[in-house]
Amino acid sequence: MSRERLNILFLAPFAPSPATFGAQRRVEGLMAALGRRHEISVVSVVPDDHDAHASERAMREYSKEVVLVSRPGSSWEGAGKRLLQVRSLLSSRSLVRGLYNLRSVREVLDRLLSARPYDIVNVELPFLASSRLAKSPSGTRAPRLVLDEHNVEFDLARQQTGNERGFARRLYNAINWRKIRREEMKIWSEFDGVAFCSAADQARALSLVPSLRSAVVPNAVDIEYFKPLPTHPPSDGCTVMFFGAINYFPNQDGLLYFLREVWPSIAKSNPKARLTDAPTWSSSTCRTVSAGQAYVFVVPEYNHSYNAATKNALDFLNEEWRHKPVGFVGYGGIAAGARAILALTPVVVALGMTPLSRAVHIPLINRALAADGSLTTDGRLDGSASTLLDDLFHHAERASIEAAAAV
Repeated sequence: MSRERLNILFLAPFAPSPATFGAQRRVEGLMAALGRRHEISVVSVVPDDHDAHASERAMREYSKEVVLVSRPGSSWEGAGKRLLQVRSLLSSRSLVRGLYNLRSVREVLDRLLSARPYDIVNVELPFLASSRLAKSPSGTRAPRLVLDEHNVEFDLARQQTGNERGFARRLYNAINWRKIRREEMKIWSEFDGVAFCSAADQARALSLVPSLRSAVVPNAVDIEYFKPLPTHPPSDGCTVMFFGAINYFPNQDGLLYFLREVWPSIAKSNPKARLTDAPTWSSSTCRTVSAGQAYVFVVPEYNHSYNAATKNALDFLNEEWRHKPVGFVGYGGIAAGARAILALTPVVVALGMTPLSRAVHIPLINRALAADGSLTTDGRLDGSASTLLDDLFHHAERASIEAAAAV
């Protein structure tokens, strides 16, 4: 272990690159930094509809070997997920640990660990962690096992239990978070080391497992990446923006810490300072979308596809869209938004939404707009819009009945 160059195997429940959310950025940053001095290999578990080529290309920038293991996305969503939840009640394992207990993952890891010796196996999040990873070719030293904890996962699940509305969901989560706690504490005891994002998480873990060997590896920000460009609007010198999903408990804790520990100093040094969150998707917007039972997406067609803002909205909220019916109104030139809707349909399906087969198409949008910007309609357009809304209400009612039955 004293060698200057180490062989490190990363195991992650997602592809770290290209990074689009916080957990990916943490793992990508760790791997890229370690890759400058050490030899990095990575095994990532990804959905079966994941763009494997893009991820592998990006991860090759800092990894010698990249293995992407596909998991079945459909069985983790909708009715398939509910069935797994029911089955997990009869199991000693938590739901998420059961989901990641994939034969394909075990086979890949056995092959890699048997083929060459690794100095360290670093596991991102506890759900893939196992003492069986301490394996190496005959006559070589077993790797040291390190767990990178992004949160104290059982405590996160416990907080979620308190925010559930239905009795059945609260009961299920009350059982599940206790399973996660048992599993997480077992890994803390068995692994050679655990990295935490904060001293508070580390202290919480040490109070439960005093023998735990741990260190704090805080998250950081790539200042160069986020540096304003000359083309950006000038700063007003007094606005601080919080950007993150406020419906995610760790982000809530981070914002509260910032308000309690940091903001008073900022406000004192600059009385005009003001704090805002990202205005497009604030916490109130998240709650509004989550409360909706059905949606209509009005999308323009650009270059035979839909616009970037729609994709951003879908990706940012994600869970709030699940199991909801959606109808489309497309507009553009001669194609009347048809190609935008065609491109958008597999995206909403991947999010667990139910797209309606019939849509409203508005051709030659410039001609359809009056001088004041209002839309001039005819009987055909009114009829298709009425049909769309009728279908949407029907599907929303059926989805509501199914959800009630599931609870």
